[in-house]
Amino acid sequence: MKLIIGNKNYSSWSLRGWLALKQSGLHFEEIIVPLLGEQWDKAKQEGDMQPSSGKVPILWDEENVIWDSLAILEYCSDKVGRDRFWPKEDGARGMARAMVAEMHSSFASLRTDMPMNVRRRVQLQNVSDATKADIVRILQLWAEARSRHGSAGPFLFGTYGAADIFFAPIVSRFITYGIGVPGFAQSYMEAMWEHAWTQEWITAAEEEQWVIEQYESVAAE
Repeated sequence: MKLIIGNKNYSSWSLRGWLALKQSGLHFEEIIVPLLGEQWDKAKQEGDMQPSSGKVPILWDEENVIWDSLAILEYCSDKVGRDRFWPKEDGARGMARAMVAEMHSSFASLRTDMPMNVRRRVQLQNVSDATKADIVRILQLWAEARSRHGSAGPFLFGTYGAADIFFAPIVSRFITYGIGVPGFAQSYMEAMWEHAWTQEWITAAEEEQWVIEQYESVAAE
């Protein structure tokens, strides 16, 4: 298996796909293609990235090709068993699936105003009403998951799973842009940030030499 991803500092969707593979326990090779540079433009035209129209992440499992982070997670779930990714109890599993689907399809304002940038620390200025609403909604989702289904551990549904994988880039964004959160959310973010896989990703991101200026200028003033 090989997983093609973008820069670890900037690519939120790549992080989700990579965490899904880590959670699966399956062996895979990772291939990094730097976003938005000459190498990126060339790679999009080559065979391995053509099925996804040049988007990452994209997973190859011999002749099988799966693109889109949620599809990759579900593919891994099919291979190793859904209990590794999703809560066993019906109500918790249903809520986890709804949260993952909402994260996958929503929060456009937050994504635009707060691009992932693992290395950076800056106070976000002039937060739009739409982004504020996105932040509030995410905190509401976290609160409900933790209060209803999180008693077994520090993660959204107690043990680490699909919902945590999909909200991992949000944790990174909240840290990057200094978003104030209530205590329960701070505890959750600390558990996520200290997780061994997150730390592995952070270390690699900090060692990258690539810089995308348009993502470095956010909240600069």
